Amino acid sequence: MGAYISNRGIGFANRVATKGRVLTLRRSFILVIILFATCSFAAAQGGSITGNIFLPSGAYLNERARITLQTERGIRSSVYTDDRGRFEFKGLTPAIYEVVIEADRDRFEIARAKIEVFPGSPAIININLKDKKAADARPAARVISAGELDSAIPGPAKKEFEHASDASRSGRIDDAIAHLRKAIAIYPQYLMAHNDLGTQLLSQGKLDEATEEFRRAIQIDSKAFNPRLNLGIVLVQKKQFSEALETLKIALAGQPDSPAAILYNGLALEGTNNLEGAERDFKAAHDLGGVAYALALFHLGQIYSNQGDRKRAREMFEEYLREAPDGADATRARKMIAILK
Repeated sequence: MGAYISNRGIGFANRVATKGRVLTLRRSFILVIILFATCSFAAAQGGSITGNIFLPSGAYLNERARITLQTERGIRSSVYTDDRGRFEFKGLTPAIYEVVIEADRDRFEIARAKIEVFPGSPAIININLKDKKAADARPAARVISAGELDSAIPGPAKKEFEHASDASRSGRIDDAIAHLRKAIAIYPQYLMAHNDLGTQLLSQGKLDEATEEFRRAIQIDSKAFNPRLNLGIVLVQKKQFSEALETLKIALAGQPDSPAAILYNGLALEGTNNLEGAERDFKAAHDLGGVAYALALFHLGQIYSNQGDRKRAREMFEEYLREAPDGADATRARKMIAILK
């Protein structure tokens, strides 16, 4: 596992919310002073960790992974990456932490890296996952794409692709996009460059441009799994659920045990109101991917809630919170639990 770690000082502001009865002008002024002093102290003392998780190829991880922060006293907290492999821990006490990354257990080794947090300064970490050794990995039905093994890629195009990967690891998205466009200009049939350009554009919310890049990659090789999966993901985000289902069906034919493809297939089925199929896929995605796919539990809770099964809905939301207490839908899950009690 390769990891690059750096620290740099970046100022940040804390928001403070207060509750209570109306105070006199003098007491309000005193309270403001106290709160300001508290925030200043927290800003001076607290730190944070921000990071990016990359695939072995150097592309961003496009599925959720669990990130656990550990100290000598044990586990402190866990968060999940977004769909671009990014994560963040805030308000950390200055110390040395171990970051543990758990992605798809069938494909990647557990990654670990140590990083020191300094007062009032974010620590930045970029980590590349490592493929599991063949002896440890479960056999998969994935078809290797000829486009992914293209030996005709010119050296200059490969160099631009490498520069793009380096820029991605450093969080320089615009630079990565520029290098990928240069690689494609040199070699228009560069499947991986089209796919990675699509993922970079997707991270910037440019869904239509990302869609076009994934389609171009598929035109180069219709059996390539990654661009097919990514196209399905962006179509789900665009709420084009029927087309997403057609795309993900082909992706799953090539790699039927991909928890990411199964999860997004479930989201597309949910979008077309095929709740029975969505329930099946959400269960399968979580069974295959474990806590990295806790999102499936949240959607199961929504399905059961809509069906009037309050008990099962509450159980799913509670299980989601156990696995992803800081997940993107944690607040909604807590609200649903309160309603369902």
